[in-house]
Amino acid sequence: MLSIRDLYVNYGGIEAVKGVSIDVPQGEIVTLIGANGAGKSTILRTVAGLIKPASGSVSLGEEDITNISPDRIVSKGITMVPEGRKVFSDLTVLENLKIGAFLRKDKIDDDISWVYELFPRLKERAWQSAGTLSGGEQQMLAVGRALMSRPKLMMMDEPSLGLAPIIVKGIFEIIKEINRQGVTILLVEQNANMALMTADTAYVLETGRMTISGTGKELQKNEAVKKAYLG
Repeated sequence: MLSIRDLYVNYGGIEAVKGVSIDVPQGEIVTLIGANGAGKSTILRTVAGLIKPASGSVSLGEEDITNISPDRIVSKGITMVPEGRKVFSDLTVLENLKIGAFLRKDKIDDDISWVYELFPRLKERAWQSAGTLSGGEQQMLAVGRALMSRPKLMMMDEPSLGLAPIIVKGIFEIIKEINRQGVTILLVEQNANMALMTADTAYVLETGRMTISGTGKELQKNEAVKKAYLG
């Protein structure tokens, strides 16, 4: 579904991503793990059109989408749940969800109902300002807002960051449910245990380079991965 080939991304004079190639098969959950600064979030932002690569390519199916604008990326079925949630604090929960559908011209009522089924807490707080929600509720809202564009591929950047363990477990259950309902997932996650338990395929990045890849289960058993990331 998504193919990244020999990707190089620079920040000023610093090579943040160095020749990375990744495949995201349709219907799978694919995760990128690695330390802070490994280049994981940079890859997501490049796919989303927020950063232009120095070289390499990003393809959706047979189409090269390397240098198209973020709004066109969304229109092609790719959306991102950003690190830190980035909800619109002064707007209500419902208004945040409607913003997620900004490119759509059709009716969105069924999709709002779907988000409320996934996250009943959001329905309870539909008229509440997003800035008054808890961290876990804001993460639910960020995911729900991304779903409002009806994505084929959802990219998620650190969805468990700053959340209590019991909330993290619930977020990962929702990730699996979204995937079961037909959305392919590309996940960046510091919680390597949860990420590998959830993912079909996993890649390890170290200082901008891909070092290990395999199934989630294979990487859970890999001695180097266990030592570096699983404790």
